[in-house]
Amino acid sequence: MSTPNTPDLPATPTGRTAVVTGGSRGIGRRVVTRLAADGFAVLVGYAGNQTEAEAAVAEVETAGGRAIAVRADVADEQAVGVLFDTAERTFGGVDAVVHAAGRMPLAPLAELDLADLDDLHRTNIRGTFVVDQQAVRRLRPGGALVNFSSSVVGLAFPNYSAYAASKGAVEAMTMVLAREMRGRDVTVNAVAPGPTATDLFLRANDEQRVAKLAAQVPLERLGTPDDIAEVVAFLVSPAGRWVNGQVLRANGGIV
Repeated sequence: MSTPNTPDLPATPTGRTAVVTGGSRGIGRRVVTRLAADGFAVLVGYAGNQTEAEAAVAEVETAGGRAIAVRADVADEQAVGVLFDTAERTFGGVDAVVHAAGRMPLAPLAELDLADLDDLHRTNIRGTFVVDQQAVRRLRPGGALVNFSSSVVGLAFPNYSAYAASKGAVEAMTMVLAREMRGRDVTVNAVAPGPTATDLFLRANDEQRVAKLAAQVPLERLGTPDDIAEVVAFLVSPAGRWVNGQVLRANGGIV
């Protein structure tokens, strides 16, 4: 765990602040820049790639926005507490939390190493629980929490049993938490992307598999991180206030 190298910026109690875990790469990175474009000050949570996290901050700042990076293991409650403390101290509060951090080891159920299963559960299930716990304690009225599931929960692709099971747990937590937040004026939803052209996805699948998945989508392409970031931006915006306790399957209609 480390605190950001960037000095504290003036607090902005009247502005909006977003905390984005997994914000250094992939979908999380696009969410960071998209929310910054909407005027959010953004805390970029990252697990280990400081170079990419700092690049995300630089991208936001170059466009005229405000961002800092904080390293934290999402399954470590003390580290996540520091992450949220830093957001509140630096920007004055928290208005949106987007939990995009996760792991995706792929193998047939019979062959998956149980150590990989334990690591997956620690990040995807415990990590979601820890981040959500801090989020609902800190979010200001009018705030939004967005978790990340996956459309593979319903698609049931081979080799995804462990990953799909972990995302099923995320969906269950999301649904229950939305109801537990009654009276708080805070929405809780999950976004479940389909096959999306991130580095993680492209490394995990060969060209033939990628082409097959793209062909399954009625729109005849993979999703992009920008596609998913737009859905997140809607959910945390005033336009998305009436969407609550939902799993949005942003997948181009794949079947």
